[in-house]
Amino acid sequence: MNFIILDLEATCWQGNAMGRNPEIIELGAYRVNGYREWIDHFQAFIKPVQHPRLSTYCTDLTGITQEQVSKAKTFEHVFQLFEDWYYNIEGAHLLCTWGAKDMELISDECARHDQDFAFLPECIDLKAQYAMMHRLPKEVGLIKALEYTEIEFEGAHHRAIDDAFNTAKLFLHYLDRWQF
Repeated sequence: MNFIILDLEATCWQGNAMGRNPEIIELGAYRVNGYREWIDHFQAFIKPVQHPRLSTYCTDLTGITQEQVSKAKTFEHVFQLFEDWYYNIEGAHLLCTWGAKDMELISDECARHDQDFAFLPECIDLKAQYAMMHRLPKEVGLIKALEYTEIEFEGAHHRAIDDAFNTAKLFLHYLDRWQF
């Protein structure tokens, strides 16, 4: 079984962002397997089209620059590349994210760009499962979960590829305890 650990970053604004729908600006994913092997990864920046200029808040939070997204391909192109990558290894695949928000963002982007969302199977919400597994009163963020598990965060928080990497480390740590 192959597990795809996915994370996204999206446009964001400080305070009230009424009328602004977030657009994905980075997609990061790692493929690992049931033998705890790291297979490969996928990373791409995505050019936002509704609000092409990143807010200062967004750049400060993610470290993603205007130049990186301006040079990037649009969602339709990147999502096709991701689908090709997703299926470039035969066998069963299971998609996992830290929370439900990433799948909502993908669904919204697919609707906005008239893309087929059907290739993505059901997704495992690791954040919800982690809270249940540890009998926590509420879900916790990735950084807190890593701290509880005594796994050091590597990279830059709020960068999709780094958050996906660290989520994959946590996923593999508890591989035998997740509910599939």
